[in-house]
Amino acid sequence: MAVAGITESAGRLVVALEGEIDLEQAGAVRRALLDSLKKGRHVLVDLSQVTYIDSSGIASLVEGLQVARKQKNDLGLVAVSQRVRRVLELARLDKVFQIYADLAAAVGAEGTAAGTAAGITAGATTPAAGS
Repeated sequence: MAVAGITESAGRLVVALEGEIDLEQAGAVRRALLDSLKKGRHVLVDLSQVTYIDSSGIASLVEGLQVARKQKNDLGLVAVSQRVRRVLELARLDKVFQIYADLAAAVGAEGTAAGTAAGITAGATTPAAGS
């Protein structure tokens, strides 16, 4: 199961994903993200339990980000594993998404300038030098 659950933390919806996010699971991830965004709230995607993500999973995250921005909301990624981070870096999406080390950092970043040109806010992790 790709979507482990949807909870609330400090007024934000947290969509927890797990396992492999591939073509088979991407539709469920997309629906969960878009349904969460329909509620008009900021969304955090917890990737701590994701072991693999392919282009269809990345496409679901990008679509969610686009919808969030159209609604003037945020969609941030939380606890991104090294494997998933490498995929994001290869596509240069680590410069587009707000990426937080953990849920506490994401919640603590509330009130910062959302949607900056680089997609990074205070409290977000930054890519390693040279990437």
